[in-house]
Amino acid sequence: MYFYAARVMYFWSGVDTLQMLRAAYNWGIRLGLLDDTFRNPCTFIEPFRERGRERYLTSEEFGRLGDALRLAETTGLPWAPDPAKQVKHAPKADNRLVVCDKWSIAAIRLLIFTGCRMREILNLRWREVDLERGILLLPDSKTGRKTVILASAAIDVLRSLERVGGYVILGADPSAPRADLNRPWARIRKYAEIEDVRLHDLRHTFASVGAGSGLGLPIIGKLLGHASVATTQRYAHLADDPLRRGADVIAARIKLALEG
Repeated sequence: MYFYAARVMYFWSGVDTLQMLRAAYNWGIRLGLLDDTFRNPCTFIEPFRERGRERYLTSEEFGRLGDALRLAETTGLPWAPDPAKQVKHAPKADNRLVVCDKWSIAAIRLLIFTGCRMREILNLRWREVDLERGILLLPDSKTGRKTVILASAAIDVLRSLERVGGYVILGADPSAPRADLNRPWARIRKYAEIEDVRLHDLRHTFASVGAGSGLGLPIIGKLLGHASVATTQRYAHLADDPLRRGADVIAARIKLALEG
């Protein structure tokens, strides 16, 4: 019965549910809440294979994203009311432009230029910013304490922001970190025609550009704050320049043969 319930919940909810159930049963066993003969039913469930999602922005997509960011912080992005919802006193079509606040645009630019995780940027405090040395000193990232090396572009973004409260990215409450970037990002990616791109994909793109530029995986791992070399290894295929050159040589000779 326990096995059946665990299997059904896993089928509908996925890997996270399996891990949660396994931990809950093990916790009950350790506390003696379950009989000594009880065996964790999750032990007998074979995990589904997870498919890693890799999405990197192309140069063309970066161009459209840059245009969208500039419009979003200046004249505004086009807005259309949801036909499924009734909007009272909707502005005329010529006036349907939405200007995003400068802090949300700055947050997105920082994600692009640093490869940081979203919460690392939204939770960032001014006291953790050292513009003189060009670094961020994050006290508690996903992998613990972390030093982020800032590129000149990221430093320029930070210098453009006024200091209102303790947090770099201002939200509704200056005394608390901003909750998310859902609304501005949804408008920006729609205008840029990259609606399948998540904010976290900006981090993947940062790494992919570094790998494609010939930077070593250890350097990329340091920039991203990876605790394990295995985490950075996912970008190895983007840095195989000798293999790429070899493939070009082989294909060029085959192409010549095909063309007679």
